[in-house]
Amino acid sequence: MHWTDQRPDDAMDGAFTAVGPEPVRTVEPAVFRGAAGKAGTTATAVCSVSDAPPTLLMCLSRRSQTNPIVVENGVFCVNTLGHDGAEIADIFAGRTGVAGGDRFVTGDWLTLSTGSPVLASAVIAFDCRIVEVRSVGSHNVFFGAVETVRAGPSGPALVYHDRAYKQV
Repeated sequence: MHWTDQRPDDAMDGAFTAVGPEPVRTVEPAVFRGAAGKAGTTATAVCSVSDAPPTLLMCLSRRSQTNPIVVENGVFCVNTLGHDGAEIADIFAGRTGVAGGDRFVTGDWLTLSTGSPVLASAVIAFDCRIVEVRSVGSHNVFFGAVETVRAGPSGPALVYHDRAYKQV
């Protein structure tokens, strides 16, 4: 029987029931969220290093609560916020008092190849696997091989310059 030959009631049958004879196998929860859990911060230093291979760098204070989590997980995602992303930037910058995993309550989050949190509304997201870490002054400089790029809604991006958010 072809699906177009079904009555409307037949077409709905099974729409809300499990399909398949066996349970679905998934990865262990720790693999999904990262060995050290989820963490995020508003970065003030991110830039392109190379396009062959595609590589970004990100700088984090070694005193940041996010730093040891990124080191242990070995991955990170750079989410470029849209022009209306000041609220979430402030949350992840620690300006609102929201900390740790509670920061991910705001926004819609998904994952790509590395399992790092990706903000669905990000103008562009770069999902990276750490290939090198350098300690410079008070910060760690993380070099990440870009595994996946996700383009989100088009429009202006948000930057922080001269102590204010601006659109570019």
